[in-house]
Amino acid sequence: MPIEILMPALSPTMEKGNLAKWLKKEGDKVAPGDVIAEIETDKATMEVEAIDEGTLAKILVPEGSQDVPVNQLIAVLATEGEDVKAVAAGGAAPAAKAAPAAEAPKAEAPKAPEPAPAPAATPSPAAAPAPAAAHASSGSRVFASPLARRLAKEKGVDLSSVKGSGPHGRVVAADIASATPGAAKPAAAPAAAAAAPASAPAPAAPSASAVLEQAKAYYEPGTYEEIPLDGMRRVIAQRMTEARQTVPTFYLTVDCDMDELLKLRETLNKSAPEKDGKPAYKLSVNDFVIKAYALAFQQVPDANMVWGGDRYLKLKHSDIGVAVAIDGGKGLLTPIIRKAETKTLSAISNETRELATRARNKKLAPNEYQGGSSAISNLGMFGMKHFTAIINPPHATILAVGASEQRAVVKKGELAVATVMTVTISCDHRVMDGAMGAMLLDAFKKIIEKPMSMLV
Repeated sequence: MPIEILMPALSPTMEKGNLAKWLKKEGDKVAPGDVIAEIETDKATMEVEAIDEGTLAKILVPEGSQDVPVNQLIAVLATEGEDVKAVAAGGAAPAAKAAPAAEAPKAEAPKAPEPAPAPAATPSPAAAPAPAAAHASSGSRVFASPLARRLAKEKGVDLSSVKGSGPHGRVVAADIASATPGAAKPAAAPAAAAAAPASAPAPAAPSASAVLEQAKAYYEPGTYEEIPLDGMRRVIAQRMTEARQTVPTFYLTVDCDMDELLKLRETLNKSAPEKDGKPAYKLSVNDFVIKAYALAFQQVPDANMVWGGDRYLKLKHSDIGVAVAIDGGKGLLTPIIRKAETKTLSAISNETRELATRARNKKLAPNEYQGGSSAISNLGMFGMKHFTAIINPPHATILAVGASEQRAVVKKGELAVATVMTVTISCDHRVMDGAMGAMLLDAFKKIIEKPMSMLV
């Protein structure tokens, strides 16, 4: 039986991608693990590995195609013993009918509220290109991301028993993480899920064209330029809107005396050893902020949690994301410094610089910007004194860092001049209360004002 190759979901937020390049051509032999294509996501260019063995019989989506929906049929693989030409000749029909076939189960679902095996045993010819969920329930093929398949194999999880939460029922890595070996899949869930849209259809959101026309109505023709959203900016808009609508956020602000830190930074940079004729490191204020934030989570471990829907995930290490702006205002990426509490300031500095460079070139792998304990958004280099940042789910916090500037302060009852940095933490009230957020921010302040503690 020919194997369908679908547009993969390479990140939890991916809905569409660009098929940048085919690395195999029609007629080539393909083995599991072979890189067959390059896919451009909203944040990076990723290689796609084959998970089945066979011959690439037909490419249905040519390289260079833009905005290919996740789970769309992009190629057909002929298995051993099959006539490659025959498979190729029949490969175009499923591609043309993929979208209508995916809609068919939604219309038919209310007619069969009880799971009955008889209709599945005698499908009509028109239903041949069934969607991913139907393949999974019949046991012939389960659609899952390459990472999910790898994790399932390592964990001993039967993919056919896992209910996929990805687009069109696709099994993703998060599903495997929560599954147990041999776990049974609830039989009634698919029917209930299929029936829900028919009984209570969600109100349609205004189309993009309608929103555009409404916006253009306020301006004279010729006074503006239309700039289409790229994939990254579209995803940022969706996720930040979701965060604002669903995350109950409160904010806490504190001022930090930076004089001791700036003296220590100058001393450490002057004493940096030479490597290839250059200093081995050059510490920035942001490097100290990352380290202090990581240590604060270790001192207040109950704050090192993320939102999990019906539970929390309490993390062991402080994995700190650092917001990096893409040149030209094209979006943001947040590469993560893993186990930042265990790393030296020089290691954090060099790793941050290397990740930021690759982030601006959109060369990060998903595991380098997904997950983490929290994130830092630093606008101090732009002279911003104070701002608040939007939490990026599933994180429960984000730290907004302002500029260090000299201010008049009172020390021991006398007026003095000190270098002060204002930081504001945004907290998810579902995960922590004000007292917990205050404890975390107080721990950060004490560490940043006594920077020698970061060296021992």
